[in-house]
Amino acid sequence: MQVRNSPAHYGAVPKAFHWATVVLVIAGWLLGEFGDDLPHTIHQVGVVVHISIGLTIFTLLIARLVWRFIDPPPPPEKTALGPMAELGAQAVHFAIYALLVAIPVAGILTQFARGHGLPVFGLFEIASPWARDRALSRSMIGIHELLANALMLLALVHATAALVHHFVLRDRTLQRMLPGAAR
Repeated sequence: MQVRNSPAHYGAVPKAFHWATVVLVIAGWLLGEFGDDLPHTIHQVGVVVHISIGLTIFTLLIARLVWRFIDPPPPPEKTALGPMAELGAQAVHFAIYALLVAIPVAGILTQFARGHGLPVFGLFEIASPWARDRALSRSMIGIHELLANALMLLALVHATAALVHHFVLRDRTLQRMLPGAAR
């Protein structure tokens, strides 16, 4: 198993960051969308899990960016789509990274605007730095939800592009990021 990136493939570490983030983003989004439907007795547990997922995504993102600095990714696969497609892919990646920062920040601000502390993995809580503000809370939750939905949309665009690369263009773009893909 290749841990670091090579000129042709992603290593195990970036693949682990990528796929862990995929799973956590989907889980966090589903819990955010349907958490209010949880039975009252476990609703608060759902909120803590949702917040913990967001904090984990943010932590993984920081680790991922540090790793990316230490071990730069392989160059993009050359395709028939040319440099404009590469530029589009870079823009989508940048937007996804920006949303992976903005969504947890908006979520934390929502929690504080509610006047609630921020539970950190159920271990301790960071107290809200200000009093409850319902108007700000409603605004922040709206922003948080809008950004989360935008992330899901961009993730869908990203996944669709990967499938187009694999099944239509028949290049190695998708294979380079799949776990256990042949060298």
